[in-house]
Amino acid sequence: MHGRGILHGGTIMALADSAGAVAAFLNLREGAGTSTTSSNTVFLRGVAGGTVTATARPLHVGRRTIAVVVELVDDDGRPVAQVTQSQAVLT
Repeated sequence: MHGRGILHGGTIMALADSAGAVAAFLNLREGAGTSTTSSNTVFLRGVAGGTVTATARPLHVGRRTIAVVVELVDDDGRPVAQVTQSQAVLT
């Protein structure tokens, strides 16, 4: 939480980056790795308590890049943020 009692945006971004990396990893060919190359976050509401849940799904799985969207919601299922990422496929 930051000084105003709201979950820090960097914490939300870190959760989204981790969820996006897992989604990308699950779609890699054997022996490949991944690294985030870009990330765009749209914050929709603050979170003063409870749990934030991240759900990531691939938008595109290619040989060199994987695009992922991550939706983050609060305990009531209300949107907190949406993140779109590009993940490089590392061989």
